[in-house]
Amino acid sequence: MRFLENIPLFPEQASTFAGTIDYLYWFALAISAFFSLLIAALIVVFAIKFKRKSESDYGIPETTSTPLEITWSVIPLVIMLVMFFWGVKVFVEAYRIPPDATEYWVVGKQWMWKYKHPEGNREINDLHVPVGQKIRLTMTSEDVIHSFYVPAFRVKADVLPGRYTYLWFEATKPGVYDIFCAEYCGAEHSLMGGKVHVLEPAEYEAWLAGQDPGLTLAATGEQLFDRLACVTCHKSDDDTRGPRLAELGKGEAQLLNGKWVERDANYVRESILRPGAKVVAGYQPVMPSYQGQVTEEEIIALVEYLKQVEEPPTVADSPSPDSATPGASAPGMN
Repeated sequence: MRFLENIPLFPEQASTFAGTIDYLYWFALAISAFFSLLIAALIVVFAIKFKRKSESDYGIPETTSTPLEITWSVIPLVIMLVMFFWGVKVFVEAYRIPPDATEYWVVGKQWMWKYKHPEGNREINDLHVPVGQKIRLTMTSEDVIHSFYVPAFRVKADVLPGRYTYLWFEATKPGVYDIFCAEYCGAEHSLMGGKVHVLEPAEYEAWLAGQDPGLTLAATGEQLFDRLACVTCHKSDDDTRGPRLAELGKGEAQLLNGKWVERDANYVRESILRPGAKVVAGYQPVMPSYQGQVTEEEIIALVEYLKQVEEPPTVADSPSPDSATPGASAPGMN
């Protein structure tokens, strides 16, 4: 379909599932066009054929045809079932994020897109990614509802204040592709756009090397965790007033009301801003709210840090004196 690439309604295909989505779209469009034209043609034919020619003309008494009734009921049913199951397959492929996708963070703000790479690089509006790599975008908004839309990748998802939404793509060819905000978000909505720069892996590595990445998200989150004195209540041992540090950003937790929740990014964000909303069983609701004290980007850094915190080694994991190198003295025995 290269002849359609210059028509705005038919952008080029630049992701792994862009073609699959287009095939479903073309099938649905062809079915709609066929039956629309068929019905219009039959209306014209019947209007001419059965036009009343004189006052004495009377219509033929209507008769029922069971086979005809079954036919025009079953055929549309089969077609709609094909479209439904095909659509489910495409939906699952497009919105089920692969576990090996590399996570990039996106913050929408009137009127710009802010990106954070896993290596620590920051960008505004222009996003650089390598070709052939699965990219997961975890997105939120600082103000109003936005919508992240890349026509060439056939991906679009609303970006909401107060929660995280997700999409993923795998670019199939290098190039520069438009980003749009597909949700009216204010006076400068039409200017809220950007570009996805898809580079060959070597070019992407060269681009990263030419940037100043600064601290990674996890390192930034660790610094913020210490500055906010979160470690006072969330420690690595059992002597803690809140859930243990290594448990905060992963796994599941049982709440005071007996329900279980996934400790995902949305849960961590809510716990920072509204700590009384979901209190973990065994602890008291003593954590203060950090609403207004941390930005969305700082919350993202905290989430990334908590996801990467590892369980500290226990005494059982530490090497015993008997397993020490032969001839070496045990600590305190010199």
